[in-house]
Amino acid sequence: MTQSTGIRRARLPRLLDAYCCQGGAGMGYHEAGFDVTGVDKDAQPRYPLAFHQCDAITFIRAFGAGFDFVHASPPCQHDSDCQRLQGNPHPDLIGPTRDALNATGRPWVMENVRGAAGKLRNPVMLCGAMFGLATYRHRYFETGGGFTLTQPEHPQHTAPQAKMGRPVPPGWYGQYVGNFSGVAQARDVLGVPWMNRDGIRECIPPAYAQYIGTAVLAHLNSVVGVAA
Repeated sequence: MTQSTGIRRARLPRLLDAYCCQGGAGMGYHEAGFDVTGVDKDAQPRYPLAFHQCDAITFIRAFGAGFDFVHASPPCQHDSDCQRLQGNPHPDLIGPTRDALNATGRPWVMENVRGAAGKLRNPVMLCGAMFGLATYRHRYFETGGGFTLTQPEHPQHTAPQAKMGRPVPPGWYGQYVGNFSGVAQARDVLGVPWMNRDGIRECIPPAYAQYIGTAVLAHLNSVVGVAA
């Protein structure tokens, strides 16, 4: 029989992880202290948290206002070097996603690759070297809804980087994109032991989202106290 202690527990702040894929961002926010819900148009059986299969923009517009914070990672293929070289067409969802995020009235962050940085407004760049990861994997983060993010100091790239998708020699940093080898190594480096190759090559490391999540919690505490 479960008995009540009479102690009211403060709820965790709710975070929507849009275009969640296999959950690199979601897990980082979870580790920072959020109640995370992922949404993606494709089924994501490897996603480690609560999940809804739905078009991300549709879901943001319908339910985003019910969350304390929204993270969105619209597909990067439109702006990725690999897809551009191969001539593969993909929709540009950055503008429509921004519009949906702004319509929620909630603080938010939108993430993408270097090729899309020019479309993002005053983005903050995060790099694996900032978090002690043996990969550089630059990703760019636009913020909105009253939330801002401090740009961390960017350490010098002293370790050599293996070529795109190639095996990583000892002491080198890996890129882990495309049809790369070394899935077990990539899982360890990025901190995503539940992911397969498809998830790894698209994800942001959880360490990035945990850094952002810590800043979000401070913002929410200062504004509305939802995480107090």
